[in-house]
Amino acid sequence: MFAPGATYLARNALIYGLPVACGLAIIRQVAATIFDVQIPTWMLLCVSAAGLPLIATLRLTLKHLHHSREAARLGARLAPTSSRGKWPGNLDLLIEMQKIWKHGYPGDGLRDVMEEVGPVANLRPLWADIILTTCPEHIKIILSTDFNNYVKGREFQYGSDSVLGNGVFNSDGEMWNFHRSLSRPYFSRDRFSHFDMFDRHADDVISLIKERMKTGYAIDFQDLIGKFTMDSATEFLFGSCVNSLHASLPYPHNAILTTTESGSARAQVATAFPAAFSESMLHVANRVRFGYAWPVLELWKDKTVSPMKIVSTYIDPIIRDAVEKKKLAKALDTSIDDADEKDKEGATLLDELLNVTSDPKVLKDETLNILLAGKDTTQWTITVIMYFLAMYPQYNVRLREEILEHVGSTRRPTYDDIRDMKFLRAVINEAMRLYPSVPFNMRQCINATTWPSPDPNEKPIYVPAGAQVPYSVLLMHRRKDLWGPDAEEFDPDRWLDERLKTYLLTNSFQFLPFNAGPRICLGQQFAYNEMSFIIIRLLQSFSSVSLDLDAFPPEARPPPEWAMLEGRKAMDKFRPKMHLTMYSEAGMWLKLEAEST
Repeated sequence: MFAPGATYLARNALIYGLPVACGLAIIRQVAATIFDVQIPTWMLLCVSAAGLPLIATLRLTLKHLHHSREAARLGARLAPTSSRGKWPGNLDLLIEMQKIWKHGYPGDGLRDVMEEVGPVANLRPLWADIILTTCPEHIKIILSTDFNNYVKGREFQYGSDSVLGNGVFNSDGEMWNFHRSLSRPYFSRDRFSHFDMFDRHADDVISLIKERMKTGYAIDFQDLIGKFTMDSATEFLFGSCVNSLHASLPYPHNAILTTTESGSARAQVATAFPAAFSESMLHVANRVRFGYAWPVLELWKDKTVSPMKIVSTYIDPIIRDAVEKKKLAKALDTSIDDADEKDKEGATLLDELLNVTSDPKVLKDETLNILLAGKDTTQWTITVIMYFLAMYPQYNVRLREEILEHVGSTRRPTYDDIRDMKFLRAVINEAMRLYPSVPFNMRQCINATTWPSPDPNEKPIYVPAGAQVPYSVLLMHRRKDLWGPDAEEFDPDRWLDERLKTYLLTNSFQFLPFNAGPRICLGQQFAYNEMSFIIIRLLQSFSSVSLDLDAFPPEARPPPEWAMLEGRKAMDKFRPKMHLTMYSEAGMWLKLEAEST
């Protein structure tokens, strides 16, 4: 199998080089035959070298003129572009963005573009139409009212296929409908078995925190809660928990250790699996950011192959065993459909999928897609909730009071408890507003269309066919014109006081932590239940939480110059990063104080 870069170069050499070479060959033959003139090879090579950029420039010029005419015909205007890019193809801006994605704050650079030209802009990297929007009206069009005109698109799928395959998050049209139909029945109702599962793993989390606090060292809460969500997700998906909470926990960089525990071999495999999947997501995210030319970053090898081998080593045997078990059940003329209600209550998502298909690739693609949604996104939200409770202890006190009032200090919460706890929901929503787990998303426009202008005095915005149309939930959630002058402040009360009516209820599409429209997250209620359950259990057991800044390695701390700026970037004490989802660089190091008995 050829590396993506080699394939890309070969394909473009044929697309651009072959016509030029054929044209020059014809010119040389005509010159020799009719005019008896021998054109030197070096001259042909020079003309050929000049011909490629000339052809590309001509194509781009004609494309721009076509878009301008079409926009005028529709009574619209082209999307505004930034003046910050000085090099051809905005190559300097693309390089700057790559540096920001590696070392900067999420949204930097793009936020500057938005401040210059407004909440929608054509970024034009390498001359491609990539129209970024943070307008709820545009996002509503993309996700809902004109849903069929916006797809993930072949470009996005090409970059992510080696990891996500044809799963529900990476497919379009009939394939998307098929995958959506596979998972929908399982998410159609709450299951008491989920709370049993959460409770078992929450007990492990609490025990591990108490053991670590005895040592005096902070715990990497992001790593710990990632193990919790991994165990919950694998049990939810496969009915077989990987017991990653039995693996060793990292110590802070400043710890003085003499011995370490490695944990079980199975737990170590479970730890390697999410690390490999996260590495794959990093490569996919970088491909998406670089655009259609991403293969040049992988000239010699496909960077997702190695980590996905580790992922497959874990996933494939589970899929294979489940398929064989299903075949045996059919041979014995039994199935989950014949089971009683108690058995159905304990059925896993994989059980549901096997009622529709036994294709190992379909099953693998779907479970990996659901695992991405169920593990990484929930891990991040719970992590950042505990971070905010550490940063704002007054809200920790209020939330704990609500928990003790509704549930008490030891009783397991019920669905009704969670539904009735308004401040808990406000805290979760506020954390997801400021740090949504999926900060950027991507679609591609099929047919040329227009969007309403953010400025009612301006013409609508023309969106050409084939244009990439990313939208940023992160940037939209922090717009002061949508959320008020305190948009970058963490304030759960905005979900309970008059600001809810003033801002959010004017446009429900300005708060989208779970997406919206036909592609809205099927596991939204499952995620709320999981996050609520573990937060309740934690605050029943621990009276306070604090950030241990010394435990963060130097590269995970915000640069001192960030504190001189404004907004969340200046306030926060950790370094947020992202691939397709968000995470904290080198962990989130917390100390929790147990409730005295």
